[in-house]
Amino acid sequence: MPLVTPRDILRARRRLRRLIWSTPCVHSAWLSEAAGCQVYLKLENLQHTGSFKLRGAVNKLQRLASSPDPPHILTVSAGNHGRAIAYGAKLFGMRATVVVPRSAPQTKIDAIRRAGAQLQLIGETYDEAERAARQLAAEGNWVFVSPYNDPDVIAGQGTVALEVLEAVPDLDTLLVPVGGGGLLAGVALMAKAINPQIQIVGVQSAHTRAMYEAFRAGRLVAVEEKPTLADGLAGNIEPGSITVPLVFRYVDDIQLVSEESLERAMVELIAHEQLVVEGAGAVPIALLLERAIPHSTRKVAAILTGRNVDFPLLQQLMAHRGDVGTSRR
Repeated sequence: MPLVTPRDILRARRRLRRLIWSTPCVHSAWLSEAAGCQVYLKLENLQHTGSFKLRGAVNKLQRLASSPDPPHILTVSAGNHGRAIAYGAKLFGMRATVVVPRSAPQTKIDAIRRAGAQLQLIGETYDEAERAARQLAAEGNWVFVSPYNDPDVIAGQGTVALEVLEAVPDLDTLLVPVGGGGLLAGVALMAKAINPQIQIVGVQSAHTRAMYEAFRAGRLVAVEEKPTLADGLAGNIEPGSITVPLVFRYVDDIQLVSEESLERAMVELIAHEQLVVEGAGAVPIALLLERAIPHSTRKVAAILTGRNVDFPLLQQLMAHRGDVGTSRR
């Protein structure tokens, strides 16, 4: 029996009602003109804690909190999942420790501290932080909650697909940022259950290409981590991750975008839509601006997964882009 099913996602939706926001899915006239098709934006950057990660974290923690003796939770995160776990732990009165690499954006680190979780900065990369977190969880006999490799987390993230397809039922294509694959797996599973013909396309930065390489090789491939604006997508995929077979089964393609295109997407989202979107959330917009979506696409939705980006970085990007507003080619 599959570890995650559409029924699990429907149950997660009922569990999450009144605990998260059902975020808007809005038409973008600017991107529709730039991409040559009708474009809708799923605004998960407006979610509590500033990202979609709250869905999976709260779905998982609510289930754990229902036990007679709720466990101490430990997780690893590039920032957004950790912030979501900290928020959820406070909501349910649980104890939580979040391990974050020292390279994580300061705004995410500060938000985790403010939420009350115990924060540990370990390692320079996500992979280093994850190895340390798993060792700490084993030593402390704590429950480790993966940012992606967990059925309850995947089911929670899959609720995004329900909201998108209720807002725009006749989509041709759905663009989904992908790192470890929790969001992509859940969204693809649910979207294909509703509409088997819909095209599901994952998007990564060329500097964070673990799932892209796995998708093309048909197996996990270790990749070198490189600095990227899409820090939320960084890191390799855990061996045996349940996201991988789900992605292989339900996703039609995974595409890469350059750091230059990603920078352009972040700045032009501010210029044209007045939306602050972090690098990981802007990868689908970079793909649209490159006009790299399937030619048959008439109507597409892009999930903007988060807004948690350091203000000094935004200032730097705005100063660097002298061509803001020139989205035609």
